[in-house]
Amino acid sequence: MTINTHLILVSAQPIPNITPILDDSLRPQKVVMLVSAEMIDRSQALESIFKPRGIRVERCLIDNPWDAEHISDKILDLLALYPDGDIALNATGGTKLMSIAAYEAFRSCQLPIYYIHPEQDQLLWLSPKQPAQELADRLKLKDYLMAYGAEKVEIPDSTGVIEPIRQLTQQIIADIDRYAPELGSLNYLALNADNPRLSVEIDQGPQSKPQLWQLLELFEQAGLCRINGHTLTFFDEPARFTANGGWLEMHTYAECLKLKKNLGIQDNACNITITRQPAGKAIVKNEIDIGLIKANRLHIIECKTKSYRDFAQGADVLYKLDSLRDLMGGLQGRAMLVSFKALDKTSRARAKELSITLCCQSELKNLQQHLQKWLGQNS
Repeated sequence: MTINTHLILVSAQPIPNITPILDDSLRPQKVVMLVSAEMIDRSQALESIFKPRGIRVERCLIDNPWDAEHISDKILDLLALYPDGDIALNATGGTKLMSIAAYEAFRSCQLPIYYIHPEQDQLLWLSPKQPAQELADRLKLKDYLMAYGAEKVEIPDSTGVIEPIRQLTQQIIADIDRYAPELGSLNYLALNADNPRLSVEIDQGPQSKPQLWQLLELFEQAGLCRINGHTLTFFDEPARFTANGGWLEMHTYAECLKLKKNLGIQDNACNITITRQPAGKAIVKNEIDIGLIKANRLHIIECKTKSYRDFAQGADVLYKLDSLRDLMGGLQGRAMLVSFKALDKTSRARAKELSITLCCQSELKNLQQHLQKWLGQNS
């Protein structure tokens, strides 16, 4: 059913307001937003998504989102401008009173009403009764993050993970028990190479630390560094980042790319930087190691190679990931922690409470299966 104008109820959960508009079978010519004063910023974010797609946008401001009579009068006045009935209501957002008042107004005028199922990514027609409609998966990462208040989203250009790096990370994971003790030493060397020459001296030789030197040779063979005597030099800053724990992020991203087509991942990126400025507050920057959109939901993956010295440090990682997931992913956001080191029993229990999926230490050998299960939970 194609209807030229949709009325949406703006709320803190913007995705159900967006997905029907981006579906070609439903795309309207105009969107009218019912907006309270508290949701002006959110409506501006929605406008920045709709307008570039050639969709006209209007706002209908309400003074009190909890005054049903006031809301009803506003909507009835609006509907009087559409005597041909070419307008539909998305009853998903807003306060409960906004949704009820809008529903009753549209019902009294016998106009179309739909609702977006929050779990199944379906459009349910409430009036007139029609079969449920699957929504097209067209939402992209940048639009999703902008809808949740990001003023700027930086996504590096990427064609994937190059083959030498894939081979390197696969070998590390395949021999993870062998290289585990020395990866911490490599992290330390890369950290201390943060200088103009990107160089650092290796204190111990191949005889005393044979596995460390074997690991360094793997990174040299991958084209990331050069070993000259006891001097380790990285070719560029991305190479140093890879040695300083970035290899796990790149391995995880490569595994996600393998699953993209079969699992219907509609967008993906790594090293995402989000800039926000909450009202009256300083600019805030957040980073997402890996972000995916599947079934119009945000999936965030955090990758960690450092040890957790105590419970508090492990809990801090989980709480930050939970906060970022809720902030930028909304009620339907998903989060996963991929960790080279194991979490203690208490932290694993906390992750379960926070609905954060874990893949740690020896589980990394089966990372693709863990990702497949995690991403498949929302199908």
